[in-house]
Amino acid sequence: MITLKQLKQLGEKHGTPLFVIDHDELRKNYRQFRKYLPRVQVYFAVKANPDPEIVRTLYREGASFDVASMPEFMIVHENIKHLPAKQRQDWIWDKIIYANPTKPTSTLEELNQYKPLVTFDNLEEIQKIKKHAPNAGLALRLKVPNTGAMVELSSKFGASPGEAVDLILAADRVGLTVEGISFHVGSQTTNFENYVQALSLTANIFQEAKDRGYHKMNLIDIGGGFPAPYDSSVKPFRELAKVINTEIERLFPKDIQILAEPGRFLVASAGYAVSQVTGKAVRDGKMCYYINDGVYHTYSGVIFDHCKYPVKAFKKGPTQICSVFGPTCDALDVVSMAENLPDLQRDDYVYSVNIGAYSHASATYFNGFPPAKVVHVNR
Repeated sequence: MITLKQLKQLGEKHGTPLFVIDHDELRKNYRQFRKYLPRVQVYFAVKANPDPEIVRTLYREGASFDVASMPEFMIVHENIKHLPAKQRQDWIWDKIIYANPTKPTSTLEELNQYKPLVTFDNLEEIQKIKKHAPNAGLALRLKVPNTGAMVELSSKFGASPGEAVDLILAADRVGLTVEGISFHVGSQTTNFENYVQALSLTANIFQEAKDRGYHKMNLIDIGGGFPAPYDSSVKPFRELAKVINTEIERLFPKDIQILAEPGRFLVASAGYAVSQVTGKAVRDGKMCYYINDGVYHTYSGVIFDHCKYPVKAFKKGPTQICSVFGPTCDALDVVSMAENLPDLQRDDYVYSVNIGAYSHASATYFNGFPPAKVVHVNR
């Protein structure tokens, strides 16, 4: 656990803007996931934060990986160069799922040599996989309820339950093997009923497939959506795990493999942002602070992830409601319009916690401002 004193010292030592990753927190989150969902193999969703150091720490803990592009695949692949060729091949099958349901043909051709596990959700994708990656194993992405999720995904991906078995049989007819079903209940899902409904739908698909003569499925990928503890409104993970465990035990035999793709849950609380005040002004009676980090950089999740990251001051004193703006000239670069902050001066330090997911991962160089420097602690 990084203290505020240590966090400020890191800003003073390395300069700002600064993005700090605490590897003790990564390990704690991974072990908590495994403790409460012991039957579930963790496939870290690399897109949440593709920093290679994060991948290495989770790899050493025993994690597998969910990737959605060839660059993400190669970040993971770099960690297994030391393995013999045969062992490396087996490792990829067991440790990587390419979970983007729609893939370019060039990606499929590159993936084919690894005999990967990939997702699909339509007939066109079956034809592409058959032609360009016939060695792949398949998992059907199922459309499931995303009610109450912070980021809804069901409108973009997923076969409807009514067409699911038809797609499984279509893949089988062309010589591809559908290993199982995958789904995603939406990112930062605090509505536990989404998992209950998704697992029930999956069980129904398994039964219908058997009734229609298909008996090759042996895995379920329950996706991501596991909520990070951004505030006190998020229920403890153990409560969600209890719901999931109950449904898995009720619906599926012991020989079915269960996968999950936590991303945010593993990395959100491991990330900290440290920045400095570069200017201040009173506008329409409200104090406005300008900092050297913003929504084109570490606070990109404000835009892309529908997430809020409260900006806090290291100094104490009476507070007032303030606006906080990023460094670029774009009016979109608004970190917050309502932060409780004390009177700050130019060069004072501010920080945000729980900012490890979908933040620095989508930072840009817009307006010539580079992303925050990354510092790893407790590796």
